[in-house]
Formats: sequence, structure tokens, C-alpha cells
Amino acid sequence: MSIHPLLDLTASEVKHAAALVRQLHRGQQLTFKAITLEEPPKELVIQYFKAQENGTALPYIPRVAFAAYYFKGTEHFVTTFVNLTESIIEKTERMSPKYHGNVDFEEVGRVEEMVMKNPDVLVEIAKLELPDHLEAIAEAWGFGSDGVDDYHRQYQIYMFVGEKKNPDSNHYARPLGFSPVVDATRMEVTRIDWIPTGSGLKAEKTKPWRYVTPNEYVPEENELRKDLKPLRVLQPEGTSYSINSENVLQWQKWQFRICFNYREGLLLRDIRYDGRPVFYRVSLSEMTVPYADPRSPYHRKQAFDLGDVGAGLVSNNLSLGCDCLGSITYLDGLIADPAGEPLVKKNAICIHEQDNGIGWKHSNYRTERACVVRNREIVIQQILTVSNYEYILAFKFNQAGELHYEVRATGILSTAAIDPGTSVPWGTIVHDGVLAQHHQHLLSLRIDPAIGDYATGNQLAYSECYPMPMDDFNPHGNGYVAKTTIVDKPGGLDLDSSKSRVFMMQNDQIRNPVNHKPISYKIQVPPMQKIMAHPDSFHFKRAEFGDHSIYLTKYKHDELFCGGKYTNQSRGGDGIKSWAARDDKVVDDDIVVWVQFGMNHVPRIEDFPVMPVEILNVALKPVNFFTMNPSIDVPPSRQETNQSQLVSREATSKCCNASNPKL
Repeated sequence: MSIHPLLDLTASEVKHAAALVRQLHRGQQLTFKAITLEEPPKELVIQYFKAQENGTALPYIPRVAFAAYYFKGTEHFVTTFVNLTESIIEKTERMSPKYHGNVDFEEVGRVEEMVMKNPDVLVEIAKLELPDHLEAIAEAWGFGSDGVDDYHRQYQIYMFVGEKKNPDSNHYARPLGFSPVVDATRMEVTRIDWIPTGSGLKAEKTKPWRYVTPNEYVPEENELRKDLKPLRVLQPEGTSYSINSENVLQWQKWQFRICFNYREGLLLRDIRYDGRPVFYRVSLSEMTVPYADPRSPYHRKQAFDLGDVGAGLVSNNLSLGCDCLGSITYLDGLIADPAGEPLVKKNAICIHEQDNGIGWKHSNYRTERACVVRNREIVIQQILTVSNYEYILAFKFNQAGELHYEVRATGILSTAAIDPGTSVPWGTIVHDGVLAQHHQHLLSLRIDPAIGDYATGNQLAYSECYPMPMDDFNPHGNGYVAKTTIVDKPGGLDLDSSKSRVFMMQNDQIRNPVNHKPISYKIQVPPMQKIMAHPDSFHFKRAEFGDHSIYLTKYKHDELFCGGKYTNQSRGGDGIKSWAARDDKVVDDDIVVWVQFGMNHVPRIEDFPVMPVEILNVALKPVNFFTMNPSIDVPPSRQETNQSQLVSREATSKCCNASNPKL
């Protein structure tokens, strides 16, 4: 039995790939950064889809793994493509010194342990004269880039104070003013940076630590409310979805394949509604967090959470009744550890249905009859912990043919030390001696559309609204029209609320039978402030996608990551800007749409010691894709099904959707 070409690598395939790579480099010790599925050519996969539908012979598509690794103890970074079907090496390449692999937990652990044993660091810790119940804590960050000495793989280490007997103490409430720099290859501290803690550029050497009171977030350290009663989500007849052994999910006319890898984490492929293709592939491409403090070493403080680390690598083990509520299905993820062994990310994905209020309603005031349909959603979710921050990432499908991608940012602010009585315009003081620097969260959602058909091309268009001129036809001046423009060149585009600009992915070869317009899906994305860093800065150069809300490119195999394939200490120039500059054909062709969204986070004191969720949502909604509201056939909401309980003091016997209820 053949393996589906889009199925994630199995544990045996990860082992097989690692064994072939080791055989290629006999005598070398290897440290693996990734072993993942190399996606087969799109045209072959579409042939596979057609053969499946027609019941004809399936095309031959070999299983290929992509492996990235180092020769242990060196800066030799190598990538290899392994044909697992034929057990051969297809291609191997020694990467340029400017490219670095992603970090991993084993390496970070060794770095932090080494720092805490380094004699120079221990001298600085001794100068703090910490009380016996406290200890210094090292936290490794990616080094970032300023164009200086980027060819060496490095870490910037930020130092904090924590409780010896309480490993859950909030060390971010006690930052310190010195920062070791580590050469990750030689595994040694190369220097110590002293950090400015005033309002200027001057940094002072380490002094005895001034006691700072703790600021804890764990429940046992806080007095909890006592008036909150349980709220339970129950589905007594079970769930309305099904999922097979290949993680293909079916729910309310939707069907899609749930996938997982070390970098993107959760991604969806072959998304269809009622058998009609909608999207070939949708995933989070990148997320960068550039910080605003202009002083060294913070001028390099810029995380690329997917490229530097990996959403799959830092995915949480989700807990029943905590991270996901109701009747839950969990899926494991699979990645490779540094030894090339399969590593199961237990409960990395949770799936559940939820009620999201009213889906549609109309009350006929003549008959006093109300028809109400609830908005049921299915949620496919993962949660990342990237050092201090958490990100809750969820695909949400509803019965109206809509797909929403929701990001919830929470966790703890990244903090820096600040002197008492000092304030700066690039951050907020959130606790005694604690500065939370301004920063941006800039995300890019990669959408590979297949609106209505895999065999035809797509295009990007936008609709704008304009007032009609006041003339004999419009004498009262109230008229306005909507105009649609086809985007005929690749590149970056922006929202324009003054014209109600809305972008749409269209299939011009398939027309709606009612109004004869192209079937489409529109993109509703929240407005965001573009990247704040200067265009000449490395923050800007590295975050190539951060200057436009929309990018349009022609599909090319292996162009998945808008910030470049290797972001760790990158200098920019390997991502979406170079792809958009090719001047490819993008009308009625195979296109990719990149949707940028995010927030400019000016911290508030209410964001500490742990921040309430900030919610961002991108909506993909049908436009002329259907002949009517696709949720018109959803059964109405009824009390005998929902079994809501009356707690009002004034009772009523009326129920929704009865033949003649009061409005």
C-alpha cells in the first residue's frame, strides 16, 4: 500500500533518513537540526489527487526527507535530501558560512549550563552578593545580527535572579545588568556585555544587587477568587467530526489534512468544502519580534520564532480541560532530536468543536417568528512556548464556508533591568527595577489558494468603494460603487480603509451561476503598523515581509518561508522581496498570497507578571463561491437540544425557532 505523498514522516522514516545521512558521512559525529518531509512537486500531488478521484493508477512519487545538520563541534552546516523510497542520497550541500541552523533544546541547555560554570560569569555573580535563598539564572537568546561577526554561531545570554527552592519563581521580575556572549561551536563565553540600566548609553559594571520583591504568576503564590462556578462544555451524543488514521478530518462539509513539522508546527493541506478545492496549503510562514531599545546589545534583539527555533520544536503538550475545553481529540507531532532519533511531541494538536454565538438570525415582525442558527466552529489548535512568550495558534472553520486563523499572544514580557527613578521612551516600567521594552509581533500567513479547482489558475484582486459624482444621475449625492482591480504584478500591497479595500483570491475561469462573477475568497486582515525599524537597519532587512500587509508571488517549489529559509543570525535578502522582484506572471496562474498581521506592543503594567491574551484574527471568507448562504441548511437552535437553564427571576415559556414565538 502506497503512502500518501503529503503524510508527515513516520518514526521509521526519520530513522531511515538519519541512517543514510550517517552512512554518507562515515566517521563524522553529526548533530541534527531537522529531519522533515521534503514536499513533493505540487504538479505531481495534483496528479495524485486526480488519480484518487478517478480510481486510476497513482503516479509514482518517492518519499523524500530533508535533513539539516552540523558536523559536531564545527561550524560546518550541511543539508541533504534523502530519497527514502530508493534509499539513496539525492543531493547534499555544505552551506555558506552566513547560514546557521535553528537552535534546539539540547544546545540551549548546554549553553546555559556552561555559562553558569564559567569563571568570568561566576565573578560577576559573586559581585551581586545575592541572599542565600536566591540564585542567578541564565537565559539564552539568539544573537541576532548587526552585520558584525555574524559568521560565528553565537548566543546572547540574559541574566536574572530566581528563587533556589522554587524553580517556578518569576525570574523575569528580577533582571540583571550584564549579559555573556557565547560561541556555540566552541561552547565558551567570549565576552561579557554590560547593559545600560539608566536612560543613556553608558553601562556600569556589576554592583551588589538591590533587593527587588518577587512578582509571581503561579496560582499558589496568589490569593485566588472564590466566587467562580464551573462552566462545562458537554456533547452528550459525541462530536460531529471524524478523523482517519492519516489525520484527514471531515466536519460539516469541510475536509482537510492536518500536518505537523518542526518549523511550521501545525499546517493544513488539501482544504475542500463539499468536495470543492479551496486551498492547497495554509500555514504560518514566520513570526518576528523586533525590539525597540536602541542600545547595545538590544539593537540585535529580534526573534524569529519559526526560523530561529521552530513552532514544532516548542509546541506544548496540551492538557485536557485546560488548554482545550470540551470533547477533545489530540494528535501527536513528530520531529527529530539532535541525535537523529524520532521525538514525539505528545498532544501537540487539539481538536474540538465550540459554540461562537449566533451564526444567523431573522425575525419576521409580521408573523412574530424568529429563526436562529448557532455558529458552530471546529478548532484545530497548538500552543507554543518560546522562552518567555506563549502563542496560541488556531485554525477555525465554521458552517458558513469560512476559515479563520487566530493568534493569541500571552506569556511573560521579555524584561530588562532599569535603575530606580529612571524612565525611557522605548519601554514601560512594569515592576520595581523592571523595564518591558516596546516591540512588535509581525506574522505572515502563507496561503496557497486552489479556489474551486486544482486544474485552473488563480489571481489576486481587490475591491474598493468610490463615491459617485453628484450629477443628474446622482442628484442627492448618496451613490457609491465598488470597483474590482486585478493585481497583475507580484509585490507588496497594503490595506486602505479610506477606500474599504478588500483583497480577494479569485478563479476567473469558474463563474458563479447566479451573478456570473469569479468565485473568490476574500481576506479580512486587521490593520497593523508596519515594521518600525529604519529601512537601513538589520531589523528591517531581516524581516523582509514586515513592510506590507499583502505580498503576492508566483508559486515556486521550496519558497515557504518569507523571511528566508535560515533566519538564525541572518542578514536578509533571501526571502520574499527577492521572489516578488522576479516579475513573474501572476494572473490566472499558480500564485501564493502572503498575509501579514500583528501588533505593536507598547507594554502596560497590566501585562505583568503574565499578560492577558491579545487576539489577532485573519478571516478567509467566500465571495460568490456559493449560490446562497452555505449555512442555510444548519439545523436551527432549539431548547430541547441545547438544554439551557433558566436562572432569571422572571420565567418565560417561549422557546427559540417555535412556529409562532414572540420576537
